[in-house]
Amino acid sequence: MSLQVERLEKNMAKLTIEASAEEFDKAIQKAFQKNKNKYNVQGFRKGKAPQTIIEKMYGVGVFYEDAANEIIPEAYENAALESKLEIVSRPEIDVVQIEKGKPFIFTAEVAIKPEITLGEYKGIKVEKKEATVTDEEVMASIDKELEQNSRMLTIDDRAVQMDDIAVIDFEGFVDGAPFEGGKGENHSLTIGSHSFIDTFEEQLIGKSLGEEVEVNVTFPEEYQAKELAGKPALFKVKINEIKVKELPKLDDDFAQDVSEFDTLDEYKESIKAKIKEGKEKELKTAKENEIVDKIIENATMDIPEPMIESQVRQMADDFAQRMQYQGLSLEQYFQFTGMDAKKFIESLRPQALKRIQSRLVLEAIVKAENIEVTDEELEKELSEMATMYKMEIEKVKEMIGEKEEEQIRTDIAVQKAVDFITESAKEA
Repeated sequence: MSLQVERLEKNMAKLTIEASAEEFDKAIQKAFQKNKNKYNVQGFRKGKAPQTIIEKMYGVGVFYEDAANEIIPEAYENAALESKLEIVSRPEIDVVQIEKGKPFIFTAEVAIKPEITLGEYKGIKVEKKEATVTDEEVMASIDKELEQNSRMLTIDDRAVQMDDIAVIDFEGFVDGAPFEGGKGENHSLTIGSHSFIDTFEEQLIGKSLGEEVEVNVTFPEEYQAKELAGKPALFKVKINEIKVKELPKLDDDFAQDVSEFDTLDEYKESIKAKIKEGKEKELKTAKENEIVDKIIENATMDIPEPMIESQVRQMADDFAQRMQYQGLSLEQYFQFTGMDAKKFIESLRPQALKRIQSRLVLEAIVKAENIEVTDEELEKELSEMATMYKMEIEKVKEMIGEKEEEQIRTDIAVQKAVDFITESAKEA
């Protein structure tokens, strides 16, 4: 294999890769052996026709595509290593010459990691912000705990009121005919939650247990089911049960039940401290992001488009995987949100660009400040990984190769760069 490297504009490069005629002929032989059973040739049992006969019947290039696919992956991988370029995108492959008895030549156009010219990155000025917690925030957190510890009581001596939970059967009709999705049984509806359209819930207030009610509503103009949008509807509703949530009393006993504290005041103070800790973490992250953003503004870099596209694809794949964990396909997510693939990809571009810019400037700071990672720091990171994945640290070490270890070291160095620029920043 021979290689020529041509530097292009905007941090792109073209690798021209040549496999010898002998290598290409061997690849054709492999393609023939792999595919010969697919061809029916009169006078020969299936899979027994000679290569020359198949090529005569189906064309001399019948095995070229498979032969090319046999050569390209390994040839490109070897060329990428030999080029010593920091390639940051998938290759754009173009076949230049493909002919039996001649060298097989193809090109791979790739994006390469751009050089960064740092501007000012030490002593960046940021606004000083303090984490404060209000009594309302403390009570909102406690209210959630009260809600989680509430119990449901069945009411049989009064009509439906606001905030009750009505258990109902219902069926909806438009123009006198039932419509798809308009029927339900024993559905729990919180009155005042506005989870049903228009004034549906309000029309149940004052109605009694077992009562059958006719509810008149109008679907919104922008309703998701276009055939129902803007149309009046009649719902026949039966009230099967009336329930109400009973919250526990907010006192020392409640504090003892839900926490390790003996008094309500101590419990409130612990909630306040937890909220403050969370806000401080958010402020720290926001401060770091603000500093990095300003360093990006001060830096000069020319990011190749394929590098952005590669980052977008990775983010889209990560998002699709997270959706799968939640039991949703990407197509279902698009249906629920009204988004399509094109809009989704475009929505990821700004974040993808920012990720690339942030990583590049931080790696440049690592280099500029000669930030190094000690073996002890690596050991600590691997220990934390082992704890996270509930594995022995020796098993983690066995799983990672040289490339993975180098990536972990780089990640640690980048975090140290973040700490460095944050510590040097000036708050006003």
